[in-house]
Amino acid sequence: MGKVTIQQLKEMKKKGEKISMVTAYDYSQAVLVEKAGIEVILVGDSLSMTMLGFPGTVNLTTDEMIHHIRPVVKGAPTPMIVGDMVFGSYNESLSQAIGSANRLMKEGGCDALKLEGGCPDIIEAIVKAGIPVQGHIGLTPQTASMLGGFKVQGKNLDAAKKLIDDAKAIEQAGAFSIVVECVPEELARAISQAVSIPIIGIGAGRYCDGQVLVFHDMLGLFDKFLPKFVKQYAQIGSEIIQALADYKKEVKDGAFPEEKHTFGGLNAEDLKGLY
Repeated sequence: MGKVTIQQLKEMKKKGEKISMVTAYDYSQAVLVEKAGIEVILVGDSLSMTMLGFPGTVNLTTDEMIHHIRPVVKGAPTPMIVGDMVFGSYNESLSQAIGSANRLMKEGGCDALKLEGGCPDIIEAIVKAGIPVQGHIGLTPQTASMLGGFKVQGKNLDAAKKLIDDAKAIEQAGAFSIVVECVPEELARAISQAVSIPIIGIGAGRYCDGQVLVFHDMLGLFDKFLPKFVKQYAQIGSEIIQALADYKKEVKDGAFPEEKHTFGGLNAEDLKGLY
């Protein structure tokens, strides 16, 4: 399979073929995602929490994002790789937004960018600069405090209409797809029907054109909290803890290393005269 393209993703929506998308933040994770055949990797600003230990996404810098995009690009040549534009990197001016976008593309090497919020003017400017953009509406973690916290969005008709209008405006601005986060299932279906570009859901139900999950959440590698919409496909975190505990015990007991883990070539008699 060759490199996944924007055109392929749009064709998948037309055919009703679901799109799989997952986050990855380093080379080793990217290699695993590549082997699994996932179509899209998001180097998400969730790395602020999962990889850097911050309580939210606001702390992340563009330099840090670039640092994480680079190894993902090296580890996963087939999926489309989308880099997140971090908080504060596109909210001052259109020129700032284009400059930040240029840096992620040139220095990071990703295929496209994602930015949060219904901001078609910024999306249009970046697209006109020659950079593919994925939108992100509904719950937008970078500005969650303005939305009343990490809560479901679009729960009344006025709010639902606003999100549908945002999606249309983002499509009109030239975005190739939109992530829709934490909205009622039927609203996500309406958004998908209202636009021709793929809608990728996270906590948005069954009727989106694709789904995205955070690598650490779906594999049990992050235990600070677990959103309702996450399905854990493995508990690798607990397996790693057990493996480390087993290693420690064998080191303490002298059970590791065994003879098969050692190198020969000299014997104790030959070495006696050296010390």
